[in-house]
Amino acid sequence: MRLLIVRHAEAAPGNPDELRPLTPEGREHARAVGLRLRDEGFAPDAVVASPLLRARETAEALGFGEPEVDERLAPGATPLEVRQAAAGRGETVVVVGHQPDCSKAVAALSGGNEPAFPPCAHALVELE
Repeated sequence: MRLLIVRHAEAAPGNPDELRPLTPEGREHARAVGLRLRDEGFAPDAVVASPLLRARETAEALGFGEPEVDERLAPGATPLEVRQAAAGRGETVVVVGHQPDCSKAVAALSGGNEPAFPPCAHALVELE
C-alpha cells in the first residue's frame, strides 16, 4: 500500500477549533498540490480525512474525489491509526491530517526522521 500523507492547508484562526475553515490561500494551495500530483500521474484509490473542517476542505480541494471521514485522523492520531484509517481502501490512499501527527506518521512508517510538515505538505510512504 502507498500512503500520501498530507497536512491540511492553511486554516483561518478561530473557535471552535474543529470548525476552522481554510483561508483562500490555503484552498488555492491545496488545489495547486492536487493539480500537480494529477499532472504527475498520481491517482489514488481513496481519500480519507480527519473530521475537522480544515482537513475535510483540504481533501476536497485536492480534487481526487469525495473524501471519507475517519475519526482516527483527528488531532493526536498515532502512526498506527493513520495506517489503520487507510487500510482496506485500496493500493494508493491519500490521508489528510494534522501536525505533528503527519511528520510522526511519516517517520514511523518509513523508518526515517520526522520531516518538516508546513501546511499542505505531503509525503509518499510505501508500506508492505
